[in-house]
Amino acid sequence: MEQEQPFISIIVPTFNRPTQLVTCLQSLACLGYPRERFEVIVVDDGSQTPLKTLVASFSNRLDIVLTPQSHGGPAKARNMGAKKAKGEFLAFTDDDCTPAPNWLRSLAARFATLPDHAIGGQTLNALQDNLYSTTSQLIINYLYAYYNADPHQARFFTSNNLALPADLFRSTNGFDTTFPFAAGEDRDFCDRWLHFGKQMIYAPEVVVYHAHVLNFRTFWRKHLTYGRGAFRHHQARAHRGSGPFRPDTRFYMRLILNPFKQKQRKRALRITMLLMISQAANALGFLGEAFSQHKRR
Repeated sequence: MEQEQPFISIIVPTFNRPTQLVTCLQSLACLGYPRERFEVIVVDDGSQTPLKTLVASFSNRLDIVLTPQSHGGPAKARNMGAKKAKGEFLAFTDDDCTPAPNWLRSLAARFATLPDHAIGGQTLNALQDNLYSTTSQLIINYLYAYYNADPHQARFFTSNNLALPADLFRSTNGFDTTFPFAAGEDRDFCDRWLHFGKQMIYAPEVVVYHAHVLNFRTFWRKHLTYGRGAFRHHQARAHRGSGPFRPDTRFYMRLILNPFKQKQRKRALRITMLLMISQAANALGFLGEAFSQHKRR
């Protein structure tokens, strides 16, 4: 007799992206997992467009609930979803993501043998023709190769494809809500998870497709924000006794040269230029956040 699948709560924070949210919910409605064994919690982080009708249109296909909150950022939204969750496990994704049909089954298979681990899956770029989106995903892939070289000793996952036991998530106080934007809060959470002696494992068969449409302006702004989040992350690590931030020049050089090693040869030069621009934006964001905090003090 087949063992009953665990009950999983899927948490989707959203802010002013109703079109992307519809696509995300359509993919969740197609998951190959018993409908009675998962729920979907959509946390509206203060969107300008009301989402009640949109979410209600999926009620005949999903066990779904809409939880509104005043705009406070994705960390606060994910924590709100976790508070409402009934599941034994939490699975986080974003409103511009579409999990593969076997997403929950793959997670359940991992949790069957590793019930106390955080599981991070593989995120794939759904916009291969968008050079800015491709470059941003290449950076994430590089970070995963660097921090998760040993899948059983993983150190970093993005929050758009992350699952973990609900009780252990709450015991770590969830995401740090002092991160007001979508940058750095996932790095901080992973670092605290490990700091508390918990374990993470990378599971590449757990797949989510990410469709973040970017142009030059939004690409620059995104990586500027990543720099701000990076400063807050390293500041929090220092407070936990991990020491000051010391940049590794080899890490950045390998990142810049990475397109020539990947299947991007025809676009390698353009992607390399965008990587250099992204790191310039990141550095400016890092320094800007440091100056801003110094000025407030």
